[in-house]
Amino acid sequence: MRLKISKAFASFSLTEKVIFGIFAVALVISTAVILWNINNQFMTEVPVSGGTIQEGIVGYPRLINPLFTYTDAGNDLTSLIYSGLMKANPDGTLSPDLAKSYSVSKDGLTYSFILKNNLTFQDGTPLTTDDVEFTIQKATDPALKSPKAANWDGVVIDKISPTEIHFILKKPYSPFLENTTLGILPQHIWKDIDDDLWPISIFNQEPIGSGPYRIKTTSKNKSGLYQYYHLVPFAQYSLSRPYISNLIIRFYTSDQALIEAYKKGEIDTLDGITADEAQSLVKTGAHVLTTPLPRIFGIFFNQNQATVLVNKEVRQALNIAIDRTALINTVLDGYGIPATGAVPDLSTNIPANGLASSTADTASSTQDQLIAQARDILTKAGWKPDANGIMTKQIKNGKQTSTQVLRFSISTSDAPDLKQTASIVQNIWRQVGADVSVKVFNLSDLNQSVIRPRNYDALLFGTAIGRDMDLFAFWDSSQRNDPGLNIALYANPKVDKLLEDARATSDTAVRNNDYALFEKQ
Repeated sequence: MRLKISKAFASFSLTEKVIFGIFAVALVISTAVILWNINNQFMTEVPVSGGTIQEGIVGYPRLINPLFTYTDAGNDLTSLIYSGLMKANPDGTLSPDLAKSYSVSKDGLTYSFILKNNLTFQDGTPLTTDDVEFTIQKATDPALKSPKAANWDGVVIDKISPTEIHFILKKPYSPFLENTTLGILPQHIWKDIDDDLWPISIFNQEPIGSGPYRIKTTSKNKSGLYQYYHLVPFAQYSLSRPYISNLIIRFYTSDQALIEAYKKGEIDTLDGITADEAQSLVKTGAHVLTTPLPRIFGIFFNQNQATVLVNKEVRQALNIAIDRTALINTVLDGYGIPATGAVPDLSTNIPANGLASSTADTASSTQDQLIAQARDILTKAGWKPDANGIMTKQIKNGKQTSTQVLRFSISTSDAPDLKQTASIVQNIWRQVGADVSVKVFNLSDLNQSVIRPRNYDALLFGTAIGRDMDLFAFWDSSQRNDPGLNIALYANPKVDKLLEDARATSDTAVRNNDYALFEKQ
C-alpha cells in the first residue's frame, strides 16, 4: 500500500504536488485543532493539595472566639479554626458543616439538626450536641455580654441525643439558619472557666475548635504580641480536607507596615487596604480583587449624651450638609455607594474607574450650596451665630432662659479612612456653625470604652449587616444597650414591628416592603 501511494505521488505534476502538500498541511492543522478542542471540553481544572500562603493583616488577634471576635484578625482566624452546624458558601448560600442534615417544621418554629458521626475537636475530644447546647447557652449568658446574644434570644434548646438537637423559636424567623453558622466551643475546655475570666483566657489566643485548620505553631514578639499563626489542615474536619497545606497569618501594626511586608515578599496576600494603596500596588503588578460588602458607615447620634442633637432641625442640617458622593470619591476613590438610609443598596454597580455616581439629593448642589442650605435650616429654627461663628439658640424654660450651643464630639477608630472622613465632616460642620471635635481611639478601646457603654456624642463607625440582611440588632429598640448593636439608640414602636415582621417572613417581596416602610419611618 505504501509503495502504491509513493508511485501515485511520484506521478503528480509539480502543480499537483504543491496542491497536495497544501491540503496535507491543512489536514494536519485542522486535526490538531479539533483534538485540542475535544481535549478542552473533557478537561477541567483540579486544585492540587499542598503549598503555602502567607497572609498579612493589620491588628492583633485578641479574641479568637466565635462569641466575641470583632477584629479582622480575630474574624479570619475564628472562621478557619472553628466550624458551626452550617457553613456559609462564597455565593452567599448555606450548606451543612457539622450537621449531617437538618429540617424545618411547617410552621417555621422548629429547626432540627442531626450531627455527623464521629465528630471531634482538634484535641481529639468528641464533639456532640452537649457542645452545641453549651455554646448557645454561653452566647445568651448576660454575664458574658456576647454580641451574638440577640441571635438566640428566646430560642429554646431541645437536646434529643448526642447527635440530634432541636431549636424552638417563639415566632418564625426566616434568617435563623444563618445563626447556626456560629462556631461551636469545646465544652470540656470552657465549662470550668469563670465568666469574668473568659475574656482573658489563653484559649482566646490559642483556640481549639473543629474547623478546617488547626494551630501548628505561633510566634510572639518581645512585647508578648503574636507575630504570626501557622495553621495546617485539621485531618478530622467534617468536610473535605482544605487544599492549602500551610496558612501563615502575620500581623502588622499599620497599613504601611503591611504594604511594606508585601513589597518585600514577606507575605503573599493582604486585604482591607485603602483604595489609594490598592491602586499603588496595581502599578507594581499586584492583582487586586474587590467585592461589595453589606456594610454601612455613618455617623450615629447619641442624643442621651449630646442633648443638642435632640433638636430635629440640628439633625436635619447636619445630615443635608454632607455631599456623600464627594466624600466617597475623596476618601475611597469612588469605591463606595452613597447611603441615605439604613438598608445597604447592593444593586448599584460601581464603575471600573471607581467613581461614585451622584445621589438625587446632592446631584444638583455643590458642597457650598449644601452648607448654605444647612445654615438656612438652623436660622429658620432660631439659631444664630455667636462671635466665633458657632450657632447658639435661646431656650426658654418657664421664666428662665438658657443658651444652647451647637457643640459635640465625633468618636471614631484610628483606621485611616475613618480618620480622614471625620476630619472632612468636622470641617464641613464647622462651616455650618457646629463646634465639632474629633476623638480617635484604637479599635479595642473604641469597642470597650466607647461603643459598649454608649459613651459618645456621635459615633463614626460601620455596621456589618451580614448575609441575611437582618436589621433587627441595629435598629430595634430592645437592642439599644450593650450587647445590642443599636448604636444610634433609636426607638420607634412602628419600626420595631416592621423589623420583627421582616425577620419572620420567608417571602422576599414582603420583607423588602417591610424594609421600605422601615426606611420611610
